[in-house]
Amino acid sequence: MSDADEPLRLHVGGCEVRAGWKILNIQDGPGVDFVGDCTDLSRFADGSVAEMYASHVYEHIAYGGNVLLNAFKEVHRVLVPGGRFMMSVPDLDTLCKLFVHPQLSPDQRFHVMRMIFGGQIDEHDFHRVGLTAEIAGSYLYTAGFTTVRRVADFGLFKDTSTLQFLGVPVSLNVEAVK
Repeated sequence: MSDADEPLRLHVGGCEVRAGWKILNIQDGPGVDFVGDCTDLSRFADGSVAEMYASHVYEHIAYGGNVLLNAFKEVHRVLVPGGRFMMSVPDLDTLCKLFVHPQLSPDQRFHVMRMIFGGQIDEHDFHRVGLTAEIAGSYLYTAGFTTVRRVADFGLFKDTSTLQFLGVPVSLNVEAVK
């Protein structure tokens, strides 16, 4: 089997080049193999992706009009049977608890607010949905995934999936299996 025949391992929103992984990013840059939006995976055939990984990407997708649900259905479609979708997003449960913590300074509270709504440093850096384990699981099961579980860490890339604020992990890391 040639490399072209092997199922892809797709890093959505990534920038870290890693052997065996191809990068899909909405912005072109060094190491980006495919420029495009994660809501449109039409360039990838059904069952052509073995694993898909995305850290702090899917919170940028609108939940209205089933946009987020359809994006998860696209992930499901392109995965091989038994394929894994590994997703990290800001954990809204954790961030809400941090935000209302009485000992936070105004600057710290503002930083938490930015993690909830996005840094807003460019047109792509706005969060359009807040996800908890329950909400993410509901979306993923509805999209067709058979197994959804929370994990502490994926151990794949150096990214925001392991981000901590004041010693508290702020990412919701979920593995979903087709």
